Amino acid sequence: MSRTLVAALGLVAGLALPAAGEERARPGGELVFVVPAEPPSLDAHREETFALVHPAAPHYNTLLRVDPYDRSGTRIVGDLAESWSGSKDGRVYTFRLRRDVKFHDGSQLSSRDVKASYDKIIFPPPGVASNRKGEYLSVEAVEALDPSTVVFRLKWPSASFLPSLASPFNWIYKADILARDIRWYEKNVMGSGPFTFVEYVKGSHWLGRKNPHYWDRGKPLLDGYRAIFIKDAVAQVAAIRGQRAMIQFRGFSPPERDSLVQALGSKITVQESPWECWNPLAINHERKPFDDKRVRRALTLALDRHQGAQVLSQLTILREVAGVQGVGTPWAASAAELERLAGYGRDIAGSRAEARRLLREAGLPEGFSFTFKNRGIPNPYEALGIWLADQWRQVGLNVRIETLELGTLYGDIRGGSYEVAADFHCSYIVEPDLSLFKFQSVDQSPVNYSRYTDRVLDELYQRQSRATDREERRRHIREFEKRLLDDEVHYVYTFQWHRIVPHHARVRGWTITPSHFLNNQLDTVWLAE
Repeated sequence: MSRTLVAALGLVAGLALPAAGEERARPGGELVFVVPAEPPSLDAHREETFALVHPAAPHYNTLLRVDPYDRSGTRIVGDLAESWSGSKDGRVYTFRLRRDVKFHDGSQLSSRDVKASYDKIIFPPPGVASNRKGEYLSVEAVEALDPSTVVFRLKWPSASFLPSLASPFNWIYKADILARDIRWYEKNVMGSGPFTFVEYVKGSHWLGRKNPHYWDRGKPLLDGYRAIFIKDAVAQVAAIRGQRAMIQFRGFSPPERDSLVQALGSKITVQESPWECWNPLAINHERKPFDDKRVRRALTLALDRHQGAQVLSQLTILREVAGVQGVGTPWAASAAELERLAGYGRDIAGSRAEARRLLREAGLPEGFSFTFKNRGIPNPYEALGIWLADQWRQVGLNVRIETLELGTLYGDIRGGSYEVAADFHCSYIVEPDLSLFKFQSVDQSPVNYSRYTDRVLDELYQRQSRATDREERRRHIREFEKRLLDDEVHYVYTFQWHRIVPHHARVRGWTITPSHFLNNQLDTVWLAE
């Protein structure tokens, strides 16, 4: 097979080292951090929440990862992959694995485990959920050539293929366990990562202990970590302020940041970043009257996004008025392009008059009531829900907010037991395929919670994915965006997030990125005296 080193494309197989002259890392100690929610299950292949990644990622490795020292969150490096290469036609990728990796039960990790894990992600059997299946439509087969060699064969070249392999959710599981019970990992933990699993006490804490046999010699630096589950935002801030915890990796609001800085002064360090996260609202196309796109269009026309961004950015992590690509990224819509979409214009009076007309035309009475199911995490969901209900009230809709814990909410959403619900969509790297795959037809994307089938949208996804010319790809993304948010209003986008992480100055070796899913293996983290 003809091969070209992927390193020539700017992707390398080793981690960047700290700059010369930086403080020498100190081993030892326990990192204590806050997690604001608890995971619906323990299987990262089926979940899409930080509530699992933050406490459990240190137990696992992935094939590739995003460099933990890279603030942009775009530089791909090897994790289990020691090196890799791609064929000239872009349809075959070959990965050489590290030979000294062991699972926590002492067994050797091999290409068979990588193949079994990716087969579960890409080709899940009936009844087994895989939230990222839609990212891998280009993959034809995964092969284990020998114990240390894995090959991915693609149906067509895909620019997003390598970034998709760096997903922090693509944990490598043990093939023998999957062969016995493919759902074992939903309730159990056993990986090859820098920390071994000690215990998970629901409602209380999660413990990990240093893996003394970790393949990356000298790591991890910590003796262990303790994740404490605290749902209440005030209590989270109090835990950091009272030094019962050192960091909360997801992020705090501007007022929470300011209170911590005021209380702790030089003992606190603040890292901030743009955030590749949005709050699209899922609209159940299988429930009347939301099967009528006039009703869906009225929902988006009612929102004064520009006024909302000004107010909510002072109180929450919500900041930017955005379309399907993050503000400032190469693929983002300009302000003028956004304002041509329904609900993004500056004439809010005109938009709301049109919304009322559409609701009447669809046969809805004044004061029509529906339930908005919201996520039980205060920042930003509580404020967002209140704002949405007020916006919809101004076009004659009466909205009841039902706030649910994560597991209950996603049980309802996945089962179709809702009308309109707060969803979220977060990318771990800036790549349109990974931002857009969610919105393909429901038979293509298991995380299309609006439950529609739209073959035109599917075709537009494929066009932008396969486009090699930047301007051509950008044009297809705009077409995709218009159909999703304007022509059909399958989803309603609200705001892009802004990430703020205040942490104790003792915490070193952790770098903020535009994704709260990245940099959670904790292998580079250490504690200063």
